[in-house]
Amino acid sequence: MMNWSLRVGAIVLCVSLSGSLCAQTPAPKQRKQSPAAVRTAADPLAETRRANAISLINSLADDARGFHDAQLRARVQARAADALWDIDKERAKTLFRRAWDAAEAADREAQRREDAERERQMNEHGSFVMSGSPRVRPEVLRLAAKRDRALGEEFLKNLDEAKKQEADATQTPTPNADAPPATNEATAAETHRLRLARELLETGDAERAKQFALPALNRVTVPALQFLSALRTSVPMDADSLYSNLLARAVSDPASDANTVSLLSSYLFTPGLFITVDHGGGWSSQSDRAPASSTEMPADVRTSFFNVAAQVLLRPLPPPDQDHTTSGRVGTYVIIARLLPLFEQYAADKAPLLRTQLAALTPDAPDNWRTGREAMLTEGLRSANEPARDAVQDALDRLPQAKNSDERDQIYVVAAFAAQRKNDLPRAHDLAEKISDADLRRQLRAYLDFVAVMRAADKKDANELLRLAADGELTHIQRVFAYTQAARILLKTDRARALDALDNAGKEAQRIDGTDPDRARAMLAVLTQTYEFDHTRVWEQLPELVKTANALDDFTGEDGRLIGQFRGKGFVSINSTTSDSFDLTGIFTQLAREDMNRAVEIARTFNGEAPRATATLAIARAVLDRKQ
Repeated sequence: MMNWSLRVGAIVLCVSLSGSLCAQTPAPKQRKQSPAAVRTAADPLAETRRANAISLINSLADDARGFHDAQLRARVQARAADALWDIDKERAKTLFRRAWDAAEAADREAQRREDAERERQMNEHGSFVMSGSPRVRPEVLRLAAKRDRALGEEFLKNLDEAKKQEADATQTPTPNADAPPATNEATAAETHRLRLARELLETGDAERAKQFALPALNRVTVPALQFLSALRTSVPMDADSLYSNLLARAVSDPASDANTVSLLSSYLFTPGLFITVDHGGGWSSQSDRAPASSTEMPADVRTSFFNVAAQVLLRPLPPPDQDHTTSGRVGTYVIIARLLPLFEQYAADKAPLLRTQLAALTPDAPDNWRTGREAMLTEGLRSANEPARDAVQDALDRLPQAKNSDERDQIYVVAAFAAQRKNDLPRAHDLAEKISDADLRRQLRAYLDFVAVMRAADKKDANELLRLAADGELTHIQRVFAYTQAARILLKTDRARALDALDNAGKEAQRIDGTDPDRARAMLAVLTQTYEFDHTRVWEQLPELVKTANALDDFTGEDGRLIGQFRGKGFVSINSTTSDSFDLTGIFTQLAREDMNRAVEIARTFNGEAPRATATLAIARAVLDRKQ
């Protein structure tokens, strides 16, 4: 109190003196403090923790050069480089280049193993079935490109050259390097570039994504339009401008044909769905889960499309023996028939000429296309006012033609999937119960329930998640996912039910065999969600997680993907989802913010190189990225 009184007295004294006297004692200028000084003032140990985090990353990057797993060597060094970029760019560039060298070696070895396995299966069975392992070069490329465009271009060039060398080494026929690329088909270099651009876009870096994509946006290809549709969700004006440039190139290209128009139409009317038709009328579709843009398509962009589309579709067609287009006369007929309703709606002045062209091509069209009953003609284009066909009933209408129980089962499978796509799970289950093959019936029920869990998680429907976790035909790890997702949703609104869901998740995790990697993943998911309720309990149970992980050879700490699949006769469907609850990164990020040193000590107790590296990087990044 005395100091405060004296200070007030001094102020009063100054005010009572003449203004000139007070003006002669200006206040000292405030010196701007460095960010480090600000951090130190707020938390005296902040700089010590940052220094320790940097040391952790550098040590881990050096240790990674001796890791047994070649992919892990590359991945850890690339992630270390990314973490150090804002601190020491030269060191980070060195690590990126080391990571690239390791990634090239890792991908070559992965390719060698796949080639050997393919040859073995061919020799033994005359055919092969296998899924390729993921390559690590794209991850290194994405991290480097995000930080430095020149470095990204360097690695992109290296990747393209390596792919050419691999093709030469396997004597794979490749087109003349000087020959123009096939119409509407992306080259390997364009595919790599646009895949990188989409990955950058997914991280939120739209500007860098555009920079990398631009050289590959001069031709109409599926990857180019996939990128533009994705770009439109974040920067619609930029995407529309690039699309308009693509329209201008298409109309001036003599090789543009009906399939070019079909692909261009996807940007406006069926984002993520691409349809092409060949000379014989065979059609193919390619789709991805492209998010729809919330911005309405500008009328001038739509008008430009119909102008270009009409010019291309109305070009004189050469005789069949001289027709080198990808669509031919039949394909052109099909694309015009598919798009004609859109012309009538948005560009009615051009519809009469297109109807004339359609009539001229009718003699070439197979009967199944002339009737207009092919589902592809309206795939993705059905008007909101037009009654949707009941795909379930369409499938069931084929039952009278089934010759045996196998064919009937396949019809019920198709019908059940149609019901599932309409989110009618009860009907899908009823149809599945009609399948006579017990194994097929059980497999379909399990797949339907897994898809329902994914949808409930996306919709944040805790009640449905809890119902499916209790009654659905799910694996142990899928039940753990359902329970922990429900707990996450209920955290703030119903703590008691959230804790009950976590308790059930823990019991489910204990039912998984100790030799199954899913046991460690399940324990990790439970601990990650439990941290929101009880920090102390998580610290106490972490040693048990480490013990379980150390007993497993395949636990990496980055196993966040859940897969559900159905395999029937001539019918395969695979669905997957990811959850950060199954990754060590999430829990160790939280632990590091509470007690870095204690988290480091626990991370060091992992025997496996992969989980130890994942946990260590998470700890270091939590400290370096923390806002002060």
